[in-house]
Amino acid sequence: MSSTASGKNGTWRNWGGNVTVRPAREVVPASVDELAAAVRQAAEDGLKVKAVGSGHSFTAIAATDGVSVRPQLLTGIRDIDRKAMTVTVEAGTPLKRLNVALAREGLSLTNMGDIMEQTVSGATSTGTHGTGRESASLAAQIRELELVTADGSVLTCSEKENPEVFAAARVGLGALGIVTAITFAVEPVFLLTAREEPMPLDRVLAEFDQLRTENEHFEFYWFPHTGNTNTKRNNRSAGPPQPVGQLAGWFEDEFLSNGVFHAAQLLGRAVPAVVPTVARISSTALSARSYTDIPYKVFTSPRRVRFVEMEYAVPREALVDTLRELKAMVDRSGLRVNFPVEVRTAPADDIALSTASARDSAYIAVHMFRGTPYQAYFTAAERIFTAHEGRPHWGKVHTRDADYFAGVYPRFGEFTALRDRLDPDRLFQNDYLRRVLGP
Repeated sequence: MSSTASGKNGTWRNWGGNVTVRPAREVVPASVDELAAAVRQAAEDGLKVKAVGSGHSFTAIAATDGVSVRPQLLTGIRDIDRKAMTVTVEAGTPLKRLNVALAREGLSLTNMGDIMEQTVSGATSTGTHGTGRESASLAAQIRELELVTADGSVLTCSEKENPEVFAAARVGLGALGIVTAITFAVEPVFLLTAREEPMPLDRVLAEFDQLRTENEHFEFYWFPHTGNTNTKRNNRSAGPPQPVGQLAGWFEDEFLSNGVFHAAQLLGRAVPAVVPTVARISSTALSARSYTDIPYKVFTSPRRVRFVEMEYAVPREALVDTLRELKAMVDRSGLRVNFPVEVRTAPADDIALSTASARDSAYIAVHMFRGTPYQAYFTAAERIFTAHEGRPHWGKVHTRDADYFAGVYPRFGEFTALRDRLDPDRLFQNDYLRRVLGP
């Protein structure tokens, strides 16, 4: 199922419902050659070009009033190299399909985010990540990229071939070309044991460094208006597999996390005064549990409740202060925040515009239920995040511009210089890229 929400009369709407656009035309290429031809034709017609994945970005990063490229026919595995332990996939392949196909081959990605509706190219181009002590974002697991550039040529890049493009294009924002295939490092499929456990926020913050260093993957959700969190630790396991039972899984993941949670969101949106009470009940509804399964069944979970999200990466050592400031702001503001705050970590990487570029990072994600006014909350949160030199997720709501990014990304100039070389006429430009990369 594609989660792209396409509207009537050729309009396109994203998953969060906060971006709508009507392109001049849509193309659905069935091959890289067809895609290259569509890019050349757009340039001849004086139209901009953007590729759009599953619409999971909350920013207008994929929006265009020119030519919208839909990659749904560019899917599937091209090649599995068991000697090099890599897999090459077409850019439009949804992560869900990749994960299932890899598992069937006895393989797995090392780390992943918590949903898998996105296409591989959309997820990597915006810097999508999970949480990890040593293992980093999806883009950091890329070993080779193929992209169609502004003149319609097909460029392959890796650490050996076009290394300067490789350093930037793994998180390329769609600004350097249209990604057509990605080669990921993979490993033999393994088991993870997840331990989910409620824990007071004060304890999580006091023991944060310990929890992070003792676990391969640590994350937690804090429920605003409460001092409660739900923590999740994922560590490799020798087995045996002990998946979540069907009934327990349905109750926790579908009934509580999607069904009842959705009802609580509707109530909170209609009657904001009840939000703190609902938060206290919600934050105590989930009980501790452990289960052991293959990675994608542990890392990812269904998200049926639609929301709008802002997420910032702050230096890891600033996490505790940043979160305390966020809590103090919510407590004194009169805001009614009906959605948990998600906290994850990532090690530094070497990708120019990765949110973890050259610094160990902690991620703080704030959400609001779709249709609830979010601006006041996000604006106040963003003020806190930017005071700590935060870097916003490229696919989530933020108000930053090129001047700001030049100050928080040491390699920002390297990226924009490469863009000047690869796309001098700004064929892949849109309003969002004009704002974040400069004209």
